Amino acid sequence: MNIGLAVAAALAFPLVIYLPNIVAQWAALNLKNGLIINVVLAVFNLFPLPPLDGGRIVVGLLPNVLAKKFSRLEPYGPMILIGLLIILPLLGSQLGINLDFVSYLISVATNAVLRTILTLTGNNLA
Repeated sequence: MNIGLAVAAALAFPLVIYLPNIVAQWAALNLKNGLIINVVLAVFNLFPLPPLDGGRIVVGLLPNVLAKKFSRLEPYGPMILIGLLIILPLLGSQLGINLDFVSYLISVATNAVLRTILTLTGNNLA
């Protein structure tokens, strides 16, 4: 759904030129924000950890024995995410090491999806 909303926002960009100038600026900014937020949510939701959708995909792809073991992580998923997204980078900054690899991976994937959507919808990337 998030990808669909992002594509809809990208497809609406060319319609902004038909609006009055002030309204066009407001609409363009909101469409841009809608595009970025929806892509970030889509990419984040595909992170391979239960209870996120990516975790459910992993459970569906694994053999039953491994899937059952992996699905037992679900109650701890939010705590694991907090550890990976907040605690680990904070610890790394205290140690002088960059441990913010999850945010980096999400950023790289988000940029790739954004570029793809903008290219497929005919929006200029410049």
